[in-house]
Parts: sequence; structure tokens; C-alpha cells
Amino acid sequence: MAEIDARFEDEMTPERKQRLGRIQFRCWRRGFREADMVLGPFSDQVAPTLTEAELDVFERLIDEEDQWLYGWIIERDPTPPEFETPVMAKVRAFMREHVAAEVGKGIG
Repeated sequence: MAEIDARFEDEMTPERKQRLGRIQFRCWRRGFREADMVLGPFSDQVAPTLTEAELDVFERLIDEEDQWLYGWIIERDPTPPEFETPVMAKVRAFMREHVAAEVGKGIG
């Protein structure tokens, strides 16, 4: 698990930093490697840029079961309307742009 991006850390309240730390922990230790490889780096790199409302949506996403959530992210399974959000679009874009490149280099 990486530290929160230093570019954003100085601007954070202690409460936000703590919230992001909890989110990172949950994203990196899901117990489903494929989900860890997407959600962990997303929580490190993108979550600090999200608004509080977007973090609320992201936390609802990571409350879901791994097999469903990962299926929605990779668009293998239909995403329920309540989870088809701009935050889900950010997760998918992140996966396509960043995680796929790391897998190609041998992360998995």
C-alpha cells in the first residue's frame, strides 16, 4: 500500500486523510487479487482527487462483493444502475490506462 499522493496530502484535513487511509486499506486487502490490482492503485492515485460526494459513491462500491464489483469494472457483468456512476467510469478508465500497462509489465 502506497502513501497518499504528496501533492494532495498538504491540503487534507486529518479527517479526510484518515478516511482515505481506511479506503486504501479496504482496496488493497480485498482478498481477490484482480480487484486488489485495480482498486489498490486507484485508491492511492485517484481517490485523493475525488470530492467527498464521490468518495461516498466509491465507498458504496467497495462495500460490494468482489466477484460482482470486479465483473462490473471489467464490464463482464451488467452493472446495476445505482453503481453505473461517474466514479465507476473513473475506475474503469484508470484500469484501462494504468493497470493494464502494469499487468503487461508483469505485475500479476
